Amino acid sequence: MYADTEFGGTTGLMDVEAVQKTLNRSRASVYRYANTDLEQLNPPFNPKRLNPELRQSPNDPLMFHSNEVARFAKEVLKIKQVTIEIQEPQPNHTQEVLEAILVELKSIHELLKSRSS
Repeated sequence: MYADTEFGGTTGLMDVEAVQKTLNRSRASVYRYANTDLEQLNPPFNPKRLNPELRQSPNDPLMFHSNEVARFAKEVLKIKQVTIEIQEPQPNHTQEVLEAILVELKSIHELLKSRSS
């Protein structure tokens, strides 16, 4: 099983497409497996369903923790061999710019801290 990471920090979260590929099931199947409810934004944990991460809004995309996908595959789908592998994302320009900004902000912070001492 594969889970993406976000901006260099491992989140272990998977979107519906990643779960679909991992479980080798259709997109519709993933939605049927998901523990969702139109009446309740974040329904209680259901061991027989694929439980998404908590959402702030009904418009937020469904995201699943890789450990939850592995649990569901083993316990519900009875897939015997389940392996979770976290893959680092390919570097992109946006990530590089954000990392450069972070480095610059840290150096400004250190400079201001040293001047106030």
